[in-house]
Amino acid sequence: MILADENIPFEITKSLRKEGFEVTSIYETARGIKDEQIIEMALKYDFLLLTEDKDFGELVFRLQMPHSGILLIKIEEAQQKIPLVVETVTRNLQEMIGKFSVIDGNKLRIKE
Repeated sequence: MILADENIPFEITKSLRKEGFEVTSIYETARGIKDEQIIEMALKYDFLLLTEDKDFGELVFRLQMPHSGILLIKIEEAQQKIPLVVETVTRNLQEMIGKFSVIDGNKLRIKE
């Protein structure tokens, strides 16, 4: 299952759902909650968190918050973002579980 942060374009959420993924959207369900609460929700329900918010890196690496997996999306080009995110999740979901991953352009980095 996937948890889409509030800042994830809804077209990504729709596209992932169309591909058969269960996606819970913070924008639809819990707008305005704090980043710490989002990580806790993702951990509680074993979600991979999709976000464009770099603050999650600080929470995970500096503050050592436990998580169930985070994909930080750093793609500027709007037209590339949707297909790249959908393809990345489709091909690498299992590998990203429990890890902090970053997609930047066509590159995916998965950190332990």
